[in-house]
Amino acid sequence: MKCPECGAIWLDGNTCQDYFHQMLFWENENPEYGEVHHLMVLCYHLQHPGLLSPEGLHEAKNLLKEFLECDSTPRQVRISHRADVDSGKRIWKIKATESSRGSYSKPMQWGMTAADVVAGGKENYCENARRWARSIYEILKDVGILTGY
Repeated sequence: MKCPECGAIWLDGNTCQDYFHQMLFWENENPEYGEVHHLMVLCYHLQHPGLLSPEGLHEAKNLLKEFLECDSTPRQVRISHRADVDSGKRIWKIKATESSRGSYSKPMQWGMTAADVVAGGKENYCENARRWARSIYEILKDVGILTGY
């Protein structure tokens, strides 16, 4: 079976959500793996845009660009974006709703998915999470989705 959003092949009955939970488990089991948590969550959501609102998807693309181009840390991003994402002030939703889901204007051909990160094993998790983020960034840039951000 294949994921309808990212195209990953689901092996042994595992779904992308199962792969996501496996990575979360590795991070919980090995706290030092948390150094790539921000990238892992972004990558998963960027490849599954239907989990986000259109505004949430837009913000996720901005965050990926900021992390990779500016080498910003999660702490720096939290501080600089605090006012933008404050749930008490923000008028847009991050998560998708029944009537508002993020999507791309054309199907994406991802070179790496959550399934690939998990297949690489926990000993390579941090390196593969970084490679995953870079591959998504390059594809979004190549198809012009990051233009103007």
